[in-house]
Amino acid sequence: MSSVTSIFMSFLLVGSLVADENDWFRPLGQQPKAKPRRISGGESFPPLPLPATPLRRSERKREPSPPKIMGKVIWGESASFTYANGHKTKIADWNLCPADVQQLLLKAGRNLGLKYSHDPVQLSSFHGDPNKTPILFFSGNRTIKFDDDQLAMLRSYVMKGGLLFCDSPAGSPYFYKSIRAAMNKAFPEFRSRVIPLDHPFYHIFYDVEKVRYPKKPELDTPFLEGIYVGCRAGVIISKYGLGCGFDNREVPLIEEAVYYDVDSASKLGTNLVAYAVGYSNVGREEAKPELFGSFDARKPTDEFIFAQIRHEGAWNVHPGGAAALLRRLRLDTSARVSLKRVAVEPGKDDISSFGFLYLTGLDDFRLGPQAVSSLKNFLAGAGTLVINNGLGMKTFDHAVRRELKKILPEAGLKPVQPAHPIFRSVFKIGEVRYTPVVVKARPELKTPYFEGITINGDLRVIYSPYDLEAGWQGSEHPLSRGYEPRSALQLGINIVMYAMTH
Repeated sequence: MSSVTSIFMSFLLVGSLVADENDWFRPLGQQPKAKPRRISGGESFPPLPLPATPLRRSERKREPSPPKIMGKVIWGESASFTYANGHKTKIADWNLCPADVQQLLLKAGRNLGLKYSHDPVQLSSFHGDPNKTPILFFSGNRTIKFDDDQLAMLRSYVMKGGLLFCDSPAGSPYFYKSIRAAMNKAFPEFRSRVIPLDHPFYHIFYDVEKVRYPKKPELDTPFLEGIYVGCRAGVIISKYGLGCGFDNREVPLIEEAVYYDVDSASKLGTNLVAYAVGYSNVGREEAKPELFGSFDARKPTDEFIFAQIRHEGAWNVHPGGAAALLRRLRLDTSARVSLKRVAVEPGKDDISSFGFLYLTGLDDFRLGPQAVSSLKNFLAGAGTLVINNGLGMKTFDHAVRRELKKILPEAGLKPVQPAHPIFRSVFKIGEVRYTPVVVKARPELKTPYFEGITINGDLRVIYSPYDLEAGWQGSEHPLSRGYEPRSALQLGINIVMYAMTH
């Protein structure tokens, strides 16, 4: 990052056109108020419980410090600005709206019934522990740069369960493009993608599917991008400004600014805090290392191999979920099971020796012609394709149905009847338990719901529109559409045993 410098600029108190990124370097908010001093006004007496040292009349009462949930990252340059009326103020790239985090945490605290605190953070001395600081907040309008060591540290922080939240308070294209490029460099195996409106982020406290942009009335939906680590958005990037809305203000000095109104920004900010808290356990659980089998070194075996399809979308939704299922399969059955997953790419890897393929995701994905041909041959050769909708997302559901039409154009998914042998292969499964979101949306649904395609009398494509793998993993995934752990594990074991015996 660049060294801190001091420059002198002068601006009018009216909006003006932007010529280059330096014209986005303007004050956007007021300095946060100092914390109030709390002085005891009572007489000297020992507070309960006894024994205790009496407080003097002038001693300050120290309230317990609320847990730190966010660190606002210091970066870039500082400047001294003089307005047309002679008023001077200091600004910095990282802190153009100084009260944004303070006001956000006040609002989130009122809504969630919890108090949180924050600190400024220097990346050079940051501890990197998401248990101490669950959210790192990057704010700014100009181009942000990182060196390789900083990107490695940020990657490690996210992979351990941390959340990076990146916002240009004025919706600057310079900050947005640079932070997006940096995050894609830090996570080359993932890519930033639009977070769909049915994602838990938009519903974890407030339902936010419609918003307002004061200077763009033609836009009415939120636009956030994320980088998924497992099923969790480990990086969230806001293309349009949120920070000033956190601070109950608009953006007056930049004509080209695109930002959310105060109500929309406040709701999205509250959801950010709730999401970070709600998915913190998921982040820690999915951060545990998992061994994959080596496809190239794989030797012929009579063990069951859990082969999982790698695709262009978020393909590894619940790290550790499959391993948990395979361990239970060993305990509850006599099946010989390898505990290592094997990642394969149909069309590139030879999948002819596998009898079982697993496909999961969170959003859109597409299969190329070679992958389609490979999967068609796999199914014709009596292989079983199991598809799981991670978190029960609509976008992935649409992609599954579209891609299956490429593989089996003459066939279509149909509901699997409750009497089908798949529900009796190990456990006799009648009623199951779904997560609260499913129960609320479909209170009549008591039995397992699969869809499938039958080939030559056997169920060769098994699709669960409701998430099974989150239940295998065991962690609570707020607002997921899926099965509770016990039902998910029993269904998963039945699926594997059915695939092994048919």
